[in-house]
Amino acid sequence: RNGGANNAASSSGAPDPEVSAKPKRRQFTAAYKARIVEEVQQCTEQGQIGELLRREGLYSSAITLWRRQYQSGALRALKDDKRGRKPLRDARDQELERLRKENGRLNKKLVQAELIIDIQKKVAALLGNPIENALEQRGHLMSIIEQHRQQIGTLSLCQALEIPKASFYRQQTRKAATALVVTRKRPEHALSDAEQQTVLGTLHESRFVDLPPPQVYTQLLEQGQYLCSIRTMYRLLAANDEVRERRAVASRPVYTKPELLATGPNQVWSWDITKLKGPVKWSYYQLYVILDIFSRYVVGWMIADHESSTLAKRLITESCGKQQIVEDQLTLHADRDPSMKSKGVAQLLSDMGITKTHSRPHVSNDNPFSESQFKTMKYRPKFPKRFGSIQDARAFTVDFMQWYNQEIHQCRQAALDAAYHRHPKRFVRKPPEAALPPQAVWINPPKTQEQQAIH
Repeated sequence: RNGGANNAASSSGAPDPEVSAKPKRRQFTAAYKARIVEEVQQCTEQGQIGELLRREGLYSSAITLWRRQYQSGALRALKDDKRGRKPLRDARDQELERLRKENGRLNKKLVQAELIIDIQKKVAALLGNPIENALEQRGHLMSIIEQHRQQIGTLSLCQALEIPKASFYRQQTRKAATALVVTRKRPEHALSDAEQQTVLGTLHESRFVDLPPPQVYTQLLEQGQYLCSIRTMYRLLAANDEVRERRAVASRPVYTKPELLATGPNQVWSWDITKLKGPVKWSYYQLYVILDIFSRYVVGWMIADHESSTLAKRLITESCGKQQIVEDQLTLHADRDPSMKSKGVAQLLSDMGITKTHSRPHVSNDNPFSESQFKTMKYRPKFPKRFGSIQDARAFTVDFMQWYNQEIHQCRQAALDAAYHRHPKRFVRKPPEAALPPQAVWINPPKTQEQQAIH
C-alpha cells in the first residue's frame, strides 16, 4: 500500500523529498573531464600532474580513462558544438520572458518590503523599552542594518530606519580600523620554504601520487629518508588545497519502511524460517511458518532438512489453497532471506495476485509477529535443546501448533468459565470472555502528529 503511494508520487514528476544520510557517488561532466585532460596535457614539469590530482581529488587511473575517452572523441561528443546564428525567438516567447523577469523583480521587492515592515516592528518594540542614551539606541539600529543588509540592501534599510547611509559606512570603517591584527611569530623549528617545496615535490612524484601521507611517510622511512611528520604533510597539502576525498563512495538503494494494516483475517500474512538444532553440532532442521498477523493463527508450516525456494513455493501454494485465498486479497510479508527473495517465489506470488513486501536490511522489528511466534515456541518449558531426528522435531511442532492455534484460547476461556460458575455474582453485567484480537493490526504504524512534532 505504501509502495503504491510512493510510485504515484514519483510518476507525477515531483522530486523525492527524502535525503540520504550517506554521500552520493561523485559525478563528472564531460566538460569537466575534458578540462582536466587538457590541464594534464599542459603539465610539463615533474610533479605538476600529482599536484593537479591531489587538488582535484582524483586518482591517476581516472586520468588514464578520461584521456583515452578524450582521444576517441567520447567526451567531445557530449558537448553542444552547434555553431552559427541561433534561430530568432518568437515575439510571444520574448514577451513571456519579459513578463517573467518583471514578475520576479516584483516578487523580490515584495519580499524586501515584508522584511522591512517586520524590522520596523522590531525597532518600534525596541525603542519602546527604556534605553540609557541615544548613543546606545543608535548602536542597536546599526546592528540591525548590519544583520539584514545582505537580504534587503544597505540603502533600503537606512531609508526605512532613517539612518544616513554615510553614518553607517563611517561606523563600519571605524570597526575595521580598530580591529587588531596579530601576527604569529614563525617557530624556529618550522620547515623553510625550500624544505616545504621538497616535501610537496616528493608527494607529487608519480610513485606517491595515489598514496596518502601515512604510506608515503612509511615508505620514505624504509628508504632511510625523513622529510617531516605525517601531520606536517597533511598541513602542507591543505595549505595548497590538495586534501580531498578521492575514494569512490558506493551508492546503496534507499529501502522504504513497510507499513501494513490488517483489519481482518487473511489480509496480511507474515512468514519466516527458523533453525531447530539437530542431534549433533552444526546440524539443523528448517521450520517454515506462515502466520496471519490479525488473528496470530498459523495458517501453514513445514519442517525440512534444508532451505529452498521450491519448498517455500509448495508451502505458500498449499496454505493459500487451504484458506481459499483469491486474487488481490492477500499481502505476504517476509524477511530478505534467499528463499524469500528468490525469483521462483516472486513469480508465484505474481501469478497468484499476492502482494509481497520485505523487511528493510538490518532492521529486526520489521517482521515482529513471526519473531514473536518463534520466541513463544523456543521459550516453552518442554522445548528441547536438540532434536534427535527430524521426526522428533515434527512431533514436537505438531503438539505446539495444536496448543498455539486452539488450546491456548480454549484454556483461557475455560478458566474464565470456571471462575464465573464459582462466583457468578462477581460478574455483574455478563459472563467473562477471553480478549478478542484488536480491530486493526499494524506492521510499522505511521507516526501520529504528536510523534512527528517531537521528532
